[in-house]
This record gives sequence, C-alpha cells and structure tokens, in this order.
Amino acid sequence: MDCEISRVQAVTAELTEAFERLMPQLSPAPAPAREALEEMLASQVVLLFVARCPPDGRITGALALAVVRVPSGVRAWIEDVVVDQAARRQGIGEALTRAALQAARERGAKVAELTSNPARQAANQLYQRLGFVRPETHFYRYYFDKT
Repeated sequence: MDCEISRVQAVTAELTEAFERLMPQLSPAPAPAREALEEMLASQVVLLFVARCPPDGRITGALALAVVRVPSGVRAWIEDVVVDQAARRQGIGEALTRAALQAARERGAKVAELTSNPARQAANQLYQRLGFVRPETHFYRYYFDKT
C-alpha cells in the first residue's frame, strides 16, 4: 500500500468533496457540510484521518477517532471508516485503523472500540485480524429523532 495516511488539519474543498463521494458508500447519512467538518476539527475530542493514494493523491479513505476521558479512564471510539469502493482490499482501511489506534494510544486510551455492520465481512475480518474482540456486552442505541 503506497497511500499516505495523515491527520486532517484544515477543511478544504477537496475534503468536502471527498466526504460527498465517500459517505454514500458508507451510510445513508448525508455527507457532513463544511461547517460540520470545521466543528469536528476544532474539537479537542475528534481526530480525522484521511488516506491519499497514487497516482493522483486523491483522498480515497477516511476515519474519525474520538478520544475522551470518562470516570473509568481514557477511551477511544473509531467511527465512519470508509474506503472508496474502487480502492478496497489494498490495505487502506487497515492503515487508517492502525493510525487511529496509534493516536489513541498516544493520548492515553486503554481501549479502542468500534462497531461494524455484520454484512461488511471484509471489514469485520480486518478488525478481528488487528486484534479487536467482540465484548460480552449489550449495545444499545437511543434515537432522538424517531420519525
């Protein structure tokens, strides 16, 4: 994998375009607007990583990492891992995840968590290969907008 993984430092038109292209490949949720991306980058909690790959250096993947201190310690949560469909199975998701794990460790996290749709078999195999385990827990989700 010849891609470069970097932490996003500023919102650009290229970043906004990348999320408009990548988000539909991940979720029915709309791509974040420029203002939402700026809010994320201004946060002390969220780190945003992107992968740029040859030959053109275009953003081909992204990942968000949230690191927070809670009473039980520092925890990290990986969200919205997405790699462009045309560039999958080249190690980009793994490289993004490894960068996030390293950043979480550097910030003192004792655990990193993520969720993955069971239908995303390749992603689930990747996470298991990297050492993620399925904890014995109940995961709950509360929706504020139930319409």
